Amino acid sequence: MWLVLAFLSAALLGCYDSFKKEALRSNAVIPVLFLNTLFSSLIFLPFIVLSATGDSLHGTIFQVGSGGWEAHRYILLKALIVLSSWILGYFGMKHLPLTIVGPINATRPVMVLIGALLVFGERLNLWQWVGVLLAVVSFLMLSHSGKKEGIDFRRDHWIWMIVGSAALGAVSGLYDKYLMAPVESGGVGLDRMMVQSWYNIYQCFMMLAMLLLLWWPKHHETTPFHWHWSIIGVSLFLSTADFMYFYSLSLPDAMISIVSMVRRGSVVVSFLFGAAFFHESNLKAKAIDLALVLLGMLFLAIGSA
Repeated sequence: MWLVLAFLSAALLGCYDSFKKEALRSNAVIPVLFLNTLFSSLIFLPFIVLSATGDSLHGTIFQVGSGGWEAHRYILLKALIVLSSWILGYFGMKHLPLTIVGPINATRPVMVLIGALLVFGERLNLWQWVGVLLAVVSFLMLSHSGKKEGIDFRRDHWIWMIVGSAALGAVSGLYDKYLMAPVESGGVGLDRMMVQSWYNIYQCFMMLAMLLLLWWPKHHETTPFHWHWSIIGVSLFLSTADFMYFYSLSLPDAMISIVSMVRRGSVVVSFLFGAAFFHESNLKAKAIDLALVLLGMLFLAIGSA
């Protein structure tokens, strides 16, 4: 069951990336991101209220757990990590083809493994090392493909924003494991719905501050904001994808390493959107790069099983 949920989350995550690309096209980044956090918060706010004021959600998968500052400080840190990743990712995605952004984001499981290697002292087996090597080769090939579109991976700051976003996303994945692991296993043991609901709300307030302090005073001098229906789609797809992700992690025997890698399969969906709807170029070379990324993920999955 947890693996099925991971695949569904991956498909929805690919739709999320594609709608995000559409929402950002010739649009101001900060208000789009603020609205995304606002709509996501509004989706989960009823669950928070109903869980706190009655028993209608008691025992269901939608019940939001409660906790004081001891719990919320961990969620606040997650909100900071995720929002930092989103800010970098939104700016990068606005200025880069979706067929380049997707494969870079798909290297997050490699970053998770390297983080585990450096931070936790874990050792990689042969399968995992092959997966890491394939990811590095695919990144170098993607760099070559980018040059054909005038994108220099070493000097393009939008590329480095996407890389930074992927790295922070990997940090968030490791942190999720820590947050929801039982206390007896060295984790915090937080309720998954509590984490997802409240980190969206904290992000909304953070983005409101950025909107009022950074964007609004100079909005006449920057890219104008315009409403597009895809902004709502971004929040719906992301909230549903994350709900399935957190739910899958809460099930017995769920493996964070496998779930994280399956979720990166979302790149296939976003790649198809980039080809079919955004008519991006150089698709044959990028498809080979994508195939290497997916092959690397397969080796990582085998090595982590």
